[in-house]
Amino acid sequence: MTTVPALAEDLTRAVSGEVDDGAAARAMFSMDASNYRHVPKVVVFPRSAEDVAATLRVARAHGVPVTARGAGTGIGGQALGQGIVLDYSRHLNRVLEIDPERRVARVQPGVVLDTLRAAAARHGLTFGPDPSTHSRCTLGGMLGNDACGSHSVAWGRTADNVVSLDVVTGDGARLTVGPGDRIVGDPAHRANEIRDALHDLAQRHLAVLRTGFPALPRRVSGYALDNLLPENGTDLARALVGTEGTCVLITEATVRLVPSPPARALVVAGFADDIAAADAAPQVLSHRPLTVEGMGADLVDILLARGRRPAALDSLPAGRGWLFVEVGGDDPDEARHNAEALAAALARETGATTSVTTDPARQRQLWGIRESAAGTATRMADGSEAWPGWEDAAVPPERLGSYLRSFRALLASYGLRGIPYGHFGEGCVHVRIDFDLLTDDGVATFRRFLTDAADLVVAHGGSLSGEHGDGQARAELLPRMYSPEMLRLFEAFKAIWDPDDLLNPGNLVRPRPLDADLRFSGPTKQLPLTLRYPHDGGSLATAARRCVGVGKCVDTSTGVMCPSYMVTKREEHSTRGRARLLFEMLRGETITDGWDSTEVRDALDLCLACKGCLSDCPVDVDMASYKAEFLHHHYAGKVRPASHYSLGFLPLWARLASRLPGLANAALRSRTVAALAKRLGGIADERELPTFAPTTLRRAWRRKPRRGGDRPRVVLWPDTFTDHFAPEIGAAATRVLEHAGFDVVLPRSSVCCGLTWISTGQLGIARRVLRHSLDVLRDDIEAGTPIVGLEPSCLAVLRHDVHELLDTPPVPASTLAEFLERHAPDVEFDSLDVRALTQQHCHQHAVLGHAADERLLRKAGVDNRTLDSGCCGLAGNFGVERGHYDISVAAANRVLVPEVEAADPDELVLADGFSCRTQITELTGRRSLHLAQVLDRARPTR
Repeated sequence: MTTVPALAEDLTRAVSGEVDDGAAARAMFSMDASNYRHVPKVVVFPRSAEDVAATLRVARAHGVPVTARGAGTGIGGQALGQGIVLDYSRHLNRVLEIDPERRVARVQPGVVLDTLRAAAARHGLTFGPDPSTHSRCTLGGMLGNDACGSHSVAWGRTADNVVSLDVVTGDGARLTVGPGDRIVGDPAHRANEIRDALHDLAQRHLAVLRTGFPALPRRVSGYALDNLLPENGTDLARALVGTEGTCVLITEATVRLVPSPPARALVVAGFADDIAAADAAPQVLSHRPLTVEGMGADLVDILLARGRRPAALDSLPAGRGWLFVEVGGDDPDEARHNAEALAAALARETGATTSVTTDPARQRQLWGIRESAAGTATRMADGSEAWPGWEDAAVPPERLGSYLRSFRALLASYGLRGIPYGHFGEGCVHVRIDFDLLTDDGVATFRRFLTDAADLVVAHGGSLSGEHGDGQARAELLPRMYSPEMLRLFEAFKAIWDPDDLLNPGNLVRPRPLDADLRFSGPTKQLPLTLRYPHDGGSLATAARRCVGVGKCVDTSTGVMCPSYMVTKREEHSTRGRARLLFEMLRGETITDGWDSTEVRDALDLCLACKGCLSDCPVDVDMASYKAEFLHHHYAGKVRPASHYSLGFLPLWARLASRLPGLANAALRSRTVAALAKRLGGIADERELPTFAPTTLRRAWRRKPRRGGDRPRVVLWPDTFTDHFAPEIGAAATRVLEHAGFDVVLPRSSVCCGLTWISTGQLGIARRVLRHSLDVLRDDIEAGTPIVGLEPSCLAVLRHDVHELLDTPPVPASTLAEFLERHAPDVEFDSLDVRALTQQHCHQHAVLGHAADERLLRKAGVDNRTLDSGCCGLAGNFGVERGHYDISVAAANRVLVPEVEAADPDELVLADGFSCRTQITELTGRRSLHLAQVLDRARPTR
């Protein structure tokens, strides 16, 4: 029997890519976006096709199975294995060639779909299938599952867009399969043998292959053996698409590209509910749209229950169910004309209320609601958990309304709730259901429901899977859809390619039970907790379960989440990877040492605590809080890293320095003292030490004449950064608030939100500091006196973290822009008539929002552009700590630094966060302004 060390050692000698048999890698790759868990022995990151073949040779020698994995966003469990997991995404991720004349592309299996689409777009082309995970799913995963997406109405499934595949068979042959029945490679006799065997299988079973498959556009379940039929072109590459890594390992693919309409418009049609929308979907198809997507108001209800209200909701027409129908045109005018004609036809033919959107940004916002559904639907409106399992069944589109009615009745008969949405134009419905997967009775109900649901979809002429494949979730149910003769053909087909059953066993053929290996079964360690987890029943395990693996955190194209992953592209630096490690730590099997875990500590070390996941993650994972919890326990009773004492206690050191700021600054400007302070404080040598203000905001305030009178009172929160390092911002905010007609006051004594102690995991101190501050403000809070904060990170503590630390509701504190918009909507400003770019603070993005700032800047005559730059990279203490400098700078260099350096000298640079302003100054030399300073400039001088 093979041992893991021996297997890993042989793999390391055989491949040029990385081989990882450590607990962290095995834990992170034990789950995907499904309900299942399989801990692999080893994870291999191949650099070449030769590495893939070498991995399989070693696997055969050790008798260990191999599972191929792309982005790990599948919901069937087919990306999980107990042997070797091959992760294509790290290295085999390139577009090798775009041939615009032939309209084909050659790609490696780990290439992200959007990367291919961007390369093709330069030639006016695109790859047609586009799952909602297009920003991170890989072509290898799409080929494995025969993925489809919203545009399959126009351009078909992945199988419809494949020309040829370079593969390694289960017994090690390296072949090129396709076009048509072409198979060539090494060894040649094996290529001929496989081609002859496939031809013989088809010829001997023509009747079964011609009659045994349901006729519908989204039939993905089982093997697509009808592609072996001569009338279907004997297309062997298409027959391999959707085999879920059970027959071959793909090393390269040649795929078809299609012309992309130069302009697009979106028609949204509103109906009484999602079933009425489903009934109308077949009528839309006659108009030859690019997409026909459907969803119901229950998805919107969840967003609203979470306190999220995307601006795009206002563009939805009246109704409780909607169809999203996209049309194209050669130019914007033609696209609009086509959309308006379609909208009029839908109103006439179906009675729908309609809206037409031509603005590309607003279209992206609307599509964002639909594309985030896979994550949004994992929590019901009341916060209860919902899971995949019956995720993407498909029926003929003309029977979709009937199926949905029966499906909702089936849910009700089991006392279950689900939120259907999906590709209504092709009869494919996604749904997450509030199964109880934590108890034996709940799992038994799960099994019975899936069995009945399979019978229901088959009765409607449908397929168990219409997009994501079967995997462990549905393969056991294939006998309810296919005849025994067809199932025997599936086994024979796999045996031709993989005679020893080494490739992804337990999926499709001889499947594992659908209720086995559930990731929720098993022990959970009862570890002490400090934070309250009010939205997760007081449980960190429940909080960690929020991560269902949809992988939005491995999208490097936009948003804030996850800065370190955007730089390193390593799973342990993604929100998902860290959540997996925390889950395994609480389970106690792969990660065995609880709060003492070095694997979890090392993964969290590069978490910037930016809170980007709190808003960008569709299931509201809050890794910054989980990190604070972990650090609190990991270092309990131990000597902490030096930066926890220097940067964690920054408010204390700032208060001490404020007594003699000149002396403190002179000392820190001394090269010898500065070097010693950095060494003792765990601070990066490359960083400049801060300069304390000559006088604090509070001290200057005592000398300030009071206006008072009968003006309404507002409390200005003097955070540590404003008070000790940038009091001029507090002074500017005061002038703006007084201009708006308010009496500005400071708290009667010093206050602090405790942020620096939270971010370094010193939660006991943070709790005491925050409780003291709330006591200082108690009278103002009870009196309803407005509180305005200037530092976004401190405001985020008052608005969000306070509820995690203390049994108290969030503090009703506002940004300057929120306050003015709410309490002084008529305040006037002169027009500055300037352009600006804004680096939005991560915590503002995550907790506070920036819309009010945008509106106020327009009011002040500022033509502002808020950067989609992610985190600045400094992130409080993170970028200052020794060992983080390179990651910090790399995060800034992605977008922020190039944008600031390219800005005109007379263009303003705005950044409300102290960290953001510091990073911009150090890396570009540009001075950036707080919103208060800009508005202060715009105060009328008359």
